[in-house]
Amino acid sequence: MTNAQAPRTREAGKALDRWLRQYAPLVRLPVTLTVGLGLLAGFLIILQAWLLARIVDAVAIRGQEMAAISTPLAALLGVFALRALVAVFSESAAFSIASRIKRHLRAMLYQRVETLGPAWTRTQRSGELANTLVDGVESLEKYYALYLPQSALAALIPFSILVFVFPADWVSGLIMVLTAPLIPVFMIIIGKGAERLNQRQWRRLARMSAHFLDMIEGLTTLKLFNASRAEAEVIARISDQYRQSTMAVLRVAFLSSLALEFLATLSIAMVAVFIGFRLLYGDIHYLPGFFVLLLAPEFYLPLRNMGTQYHARMEAIGAAERMVELMEATPPAPASGSGALAREGAIDLRFECVDFAYTSEVPVLSKLDFRLEAGERVAMVGPSGAGKSTVIQLVLGFLQPNSGTIYVNGMPLHTLAPDDWLRHLAWVPQRPTLFHGSVLDNIRLGNTGADMTAVREAAEQAHADTFIRQLPHGYDTRVGDRGQGLSGGQIQRIALARAFLKNAPLLILDEPTASLDPDSERLITHAVERLAQGRTVLSIAHRLETVRRADRILVLDNGQLVESGTHDQLIIDDGLYARLCHAYEGSAA
Repeated sequence: MTNAQAPRTREAGKALDRWLRQYAPLVRLPVTLTVGLGLLAGFLIILQAWLLARIVDAVAIRGQEMAAISTPLAALLGVFALRALVAVFSESAAFSIASRIKRHLRAMLYQRVETLGPAWTRTQRSGELANTLVDGVESLEKYYALYLPQSALAALIPFSILVFVFPADWVSGLIMVLTAPLIPVFMIIIGKGAERLNQRQWRRLARMSAHFLDMIEGLTTLKLFNASRAEAEVIARISDQYRQSTMAVLRVAFLSSLALEFLATLSIAMVAVFIGFRLLYGDIHYLPGFFVLLLAPEFYLPLRNMGTQYHARMEAIGAAERMVELMEATPPAPASGSGALAREGAIDLRFECVDFAYTSEVPVLSKLDFRLEAGERVAMVGPSGAGKSTVIQLVLGFLQPNSGTIYVNGMPLHTLAPDDWLRHLAWVPQRPTLFHGSVLDNIRLGNTGADMTAVREAAEQAHADTFIRQLPHGYDTRVGDRGQGLSGGQIQRIALARAFLKNAPLLILDEPTASLDPDSERLITHAVERLAQGRTVLSIAHRLETVRRADRILVLDNGQLVESGTHDQLIIDDGLYARLCHAYEGSAA
């Protein structure tokens, strides 16, 4: 790292530390309780040292009988018991801190991902996001549960001990005061490079997680192309880079621990040597000397613990870097309306001079004008990159137009409450997502309160009831992530059952029959025809059979509407649509 990079890294570390501390008020009560219990434990240690010093002085120096020290012995046992109780309560408070902060941060980050929306997540690596929300949040636990309380105790406990040490032996107290600052100074000096190393370690961990997930999801493709060995070599290289980063962090941690232990041990030795010589020359009595000697290790212990927990801060800063990037990512213009549509009734949708661009240099849609009348079935076609998927994202509300307006039943879409608008539409994509859980849970996704009769009726409408009943546990059969254990046609029919159950007036389709076998295609086509009855339908169409069934066809090219009409009309016009149809018929032949 160059001299110019070092200040930037330190400033970035401070900024990340400030970001972490802004959530400390969420756990103020348990943190305060943990600090209070730690301080109580410190006073118990002082009392324990005093009782032990009195007992040893009475027996070894004064030659008293055991009966004379029964009271101090009983008190010492009571102190042991109290320290054990304090330790239990401290662990409980630390657990409360960890669970509360992790729950809040995960909810906050998930909400942020939800706000950024599918259009943003498609540009991210899902493995890296998952690593941030799972392992990243886990790594913040020690920062709040251990580092923050210990940073307070590192000042409070040594100060409390000094209050008792100075009256007993001011020379030892002076040694402690002079040597104590060396520990945090060396901790900070050594820790300067640790921030950069931890941030690099977390970036490589995120990269490795993303690669692992990509490899698992694409394992079939890698096998078919005989590329699994090459990908394994990439994973091995990334893993080795992560190993090197981890070892670099551990080297700094071990060096820091060595320096702190050496300084603490040297300081304790200095106190012990001075007390020993002064006892030898009779400058100090045995009781206060032994009392101070017992307290010396306890004086440096919170500072040493602070050095240990300082690495928890470094790890948290490394993990927080990606979280801050996530929180500062620019979301699409929010749909902040509060309007609502009538619960019943068809949907009339109109695009009026809509422009959209992901970046200012590359427009995706330009002056787009079209209308879907209530109950009309409209298909969008066009070459790849024409803007069809962007239109769907705009209708779903995941993106907002740069200019122009989308109207729903005469109301601007951006004036509607997003939740209310989503209740009025059902979406069946080309590759629907089934979540880990039961078939029943997946069908009920859009209508969680539906009873079993309604669920089965929706499944029958989607031609899914028969095969679901044949599953090992029927509707309670657990399916894996993304429908693992089911065929593509079965997954698509469950998605259609989900749409039937939601019973929304606007249906959005992304060629649900693509990549299916003829039998599944026939069943799904029949189910889609049934689902479209009485609804406004907007679909992205790729197959000629699907396009012909539409009431009207919109032809997009380079983000513009270039043709509109029925299949027969567009064939007669002999434009882009006719060329696409001829190309499709030629490839089919």
